[in-house]
Amino acid sequence: MNTSKLFETKSTLSFEVFPPKSTTPVESIYKTIDGLSPLNPDFISVTYGAGGSTNNATISICDVIKNKYGIEAVAHLPCINLTKEKVLSELEEMKKCGIENILALRGDINPDIEPKNDFKYASELVDFIKQHGDFNIIGACYPEGHPEAPSIVEDIHHLKEKVDAGCSQLISQLFFDNEDFYSFREKTAIAGINVPIEAGIMPVTNRKQIERMVTLCHAKLPKKFVTIMEKYEDNPVAMRDAGIAYAVSQIVDLIANGVNGIHLYTMNNPYIAERISSAVKSLF
Repeated sequence: MNTSKLFETKSTLSFEVFPPKSTTPVESIYKTIDGLSPLNPDFISVTYGAGGSTNNATISICDVIKNKYGIEAVAHLPCINLTKEKVLSELEEMKKCGIENILALRGDINPDIEPKNDFKYASELVDFIKQHGDFNIIGACYPEGHPEAPSIVEDIHHLKEKVDAGCSQLISQLFFDNEDFYSFREKTAIAGINVPIEAGIMPVTNRKQIERMVTLCHAKLPKKFVTIMEKYEDNPVAMRDAGIAYAVSQIVDLIANGVNGIHLYTMNNPYIAERISSAVKSLF
């Protein structure tokens, strides 16, 4: 199923999971899917190798999510470290598995891996996929601007290029201040970007997690959030529950303000996803 069609009738709730490390059997991820599937997400996206790795179990996991669990799957496909031949190979594998949806990304630049230079930008990958298959292509966006972009205006200009190349929906990077998302949504509308945008929400359950996320994506931390973190960082259970409550409050506000959908970064933790889903399920 083309996931962009979902937005024609409803707000969506989707999840993201990541493959296990290469030293861990890929089958270990299915315990996570066992916990997520009863929550009835509209789709589950599966990330590629961490940090730009080309060791990919994404397609096999998407195959199981779609064809065993009956949940629509979205395969992440970062292009910076892939050749055109490798992308074509992966597209063919996706076709064989019935995977219809791809999150097309440039991907993280890893200083230990030499870029292949077949694709410099995600928009080039989007165009390439459009030429070689009938896939629904999803793009990533950054409500606070991409960390490498000189300005939010230029970042949205490049986002428009990506949408024009063939993206039919967008998923945002995580953020903690909804006003940043609303401002971004207004700017994209002015720029002529009229595809659905899912808001990416990450429940923060420990300080180390948030410090890593801020380093990677430069998300701004509102005073309210920092106060909560400082209050509960030495109490793991309280920090977990406070992080869940903060994520729920974000989602309630976003849905009230007409968001197209919520994409929950589950961190492979079904318990947290279940707590959040149960709190907001009547809102969708």
